[in-house]
Amino acid sequence: MTIKIKKSVKPIKYENAINMLEDKLEQIKKNESDELIWILEHEEVYTGGTSFNDNDILDKSINIIKTNRGGKITYHGPGQLVFYFVIDLTKRGKNIKKLITAIEKTIIDTFKEYNIVSFADRKNIGIWFKHNSGKLDKIAAIGIKVKKWIAYHGFAINISNKLDVYKKIIPCGITDRGVTNLNQIKKQNYKNIENILIKNFLSNIKN
Repeated sequence: MTIKIKKSVKPIKYENAINMLEDKLEQIKKNESDELIWILEHEEVYTGGTSFNDNDILDKSINIIKTNRGGKITYHGPGQLVFYFVIDLTKRGKNIKKLITAIEKTIIDTFKEYNIVSFADRKNIGIWFKHNSGKLDKIAAIGIKVKKWIAYHGFAINISNKLDVYKKIIPCGITDRGVTNLNQIKKQNYKNIENILIKNFLSNIKN
């Protein structure tokens, strides 16, 4: 089966996206559908993964949507590229670790094309940028769920999104590091980044 690529122009409500991913998962499980890559932006939302707790919420007035992906609390909103997928791991050796490595490599290699050096950190999952001052900031969050060897959810890359929203939470449960976006690191045209991400992801999940 081929991988269908879907790109949404208008921001998508978080719950609607997850419902669609889960429907797609059931179809793939029954061999009734192609695998999927879906590029989108979300309407503003805070989501909590399976390991978040209430101490991660600094502003108790915000609404958190609980989700079944891995990880803690994060924010989604305009200016952030969300890369969702529904991928059948039975065709790829049932290797979750290899999938996470492929995701990390996809993001790091894509940033390199914009002359931005970043790195992965297995203790603090995601993709990070080290400033000249030594400060570490997250640029991309990763959160996946595997059900019956079908992996879904994906990753989110901060391009030009608001950053003050992260002050209301402890992003991903990490207190000693910050969050940034690509525009803060280097102002340039990131218009083609989604196509580079797709190309790199397709290449990395084949290997």
